[in-house]
Amino acid sequence: MLLQCPDNWPDYELIDSGEFEKLERFGPWVLRRPEPQAVWGKALPEKKWQSLAHVTFVQEGSAGGKWEKRDLGMPDQWVIRYPHKNYSLKFRLGLTGFKHVGIFPEQAPNWDFIYQQTQQLTDANVLNLFAYTGGASLAARAGGADVIHCDSIRQVVNWANENMELSGQTGIRWLVEDAFKFVKKEAARGKKYQGILLDPPAWGHGPKGEKWKLEEMINGMMEMVAAILDKKNGFILFNAYSLGFSPLILENLMLTHLGKDIQKNIISGELFLPDQGGRRLPAGVFCRYSNIRQDKK
Repeated sequence: MLLQCPDNWPDYELIDSGEFEKLERFGPWVLRRPEPQAVWGKALPEKKWQSLAHVTFVQEGSAGGKWEKRDLGMPDQWVIRYPHKNYSLKFRLGLTGFKHVGIFPEQAPNWDFIYQQTQQLTDANVLNLFAYTGGASLAARAGGADVIHCDSIRQVVNWANENMELSGQTGIRWLVEDAFKFVKKEAARGKKYQGILLDPPAWGHGPKGEKWKLEEMINGMMEMVAAILDKKNGFILFNAYSLGFSPLILENLMLTHLGKDIQKNIISGELFLPDQGGRRLPAGVFCRYSNIRQDKK
């Protein structure tokens, strides 16, 4: 299955892509950033890119880089809105030293899935792991769930808290902790969750220097996730953005730890961003499991 970012999102669009770059509009501002998967040619000429981009990210080695503004009136931080017919989210964006801006717009179809799932549950507990700036947490909270947002970087968790307040929400529990350690402790305590959101990076570090490498640790993580999921009335969203990772890898991990009989309850595929030239930029893979039996009254 292929899922695309909504093409009628007023505050976001992928204008063009190619030659290892992408040109995107977030609200009123157009950003030019590196994109390793855009190996094709650009639809628009270079002069058009230069005239449209308010700011360009310049890579400096493998560790990061810097933003160079063409429009000096552009702020370092601004807010955009994600409008859905049933809920609305707001995000504070910012120019970071790692080319990210605080949101991954390709995740919008996953936010809608999370909202739809939590709307069907009564008193749902949702755990969001590797939760970043909280788009998935906000979608779950909008659907009425009690949410634990777990990420290892305090500044990112504080950023997610800003997004909750901007979105007019309250009550999300913030947790600055290594995701693997937390899930292992929850499994030992016999804790169960109706929703688990899993979006691990290719590599990273916990708050106490714990090391994370996706291909080495994801099997153990899925074993623990399966132990804390309410399999009779719950759901999982497993998302990954790692070059070389197929949706089948995510699907096989779920089948291994949840059982082969769940095959009819899982959907896997790829997320993409459509540009104005008709190309579809790959933006990660996903696998969803849902076995919700209880409707809200």
